[in-house]
Amino acid sequence: MQSLFITFEGPEGSGKTTQANLLVEALSARNLDVKLTREPGGDPVSEDIRRILLDSADHAVADRTELLLYLSARAQHTERVIIPHLEKGFTVVCARYTDSTLAYQGYGSGFDLDTINTLNTFATYGLVPDITFLLDIETEIGLKRQEDWNRMERKALEYHKRVRHGFLEVAKLHPSRIVVIDASKDIDSIHREIMRCVNDRLGVSSS
Repeated sequence: MQSLFITFEGPEGSGKTTQANLLVEALSARNLDVKLTREPGGDPVSEDIRRILLDSADHAVADRTELLLYLSARAQHTERVIIPHLEKGFTVVCARYTDSTLAYQGYGSGFDLDTINTLNTFATYGLVPDITFLLDIETEIGLKRQEDWNRMERKALEYHKRVRHGFLEVAKLHPSRIVVIDASKDIDSIHREIMRCVNDRLGVSSS
């Protein structure tokens, strides 16, 4: 079976981490080589950047700095973790990737989308996921699911509404790659939907 690069995207509280973990467990049970990772993070340098981005005081990081820090973390992560594992034949499952920067720093913070696309391409060597699962949920519902809020999650409600809108707009532009899933459904139903898509791409039966 072929290896895949699979990403999970979505607004806060949509269940990306839960579903990424369930997918990795299911693929690992088939004795496939699978690498679970996340953004920002996944590499020691990227994890240090993650702490700056998420643990800093609310207004300590300027918006332009925020954008460039995410891209720096992604460049390190892609070169040191994602690409090496794909080259070894692993399926890589990543919570957040380039679409998050378009949604958060593009639609959310108002930076030019073409500029972000160019920077994303530079940071990732042009690496694009095979499948992206966009777990979509109403903004207020997703935020209510959060417990320990980080700096990004504490941004204004209107910001998060723009982010959700951004994800859906990006999905419209890439219908062959991005699968939009209703994240208000129960965890098992979402997992089954994800597995059907992945099995189809891997060419194996869903039974």
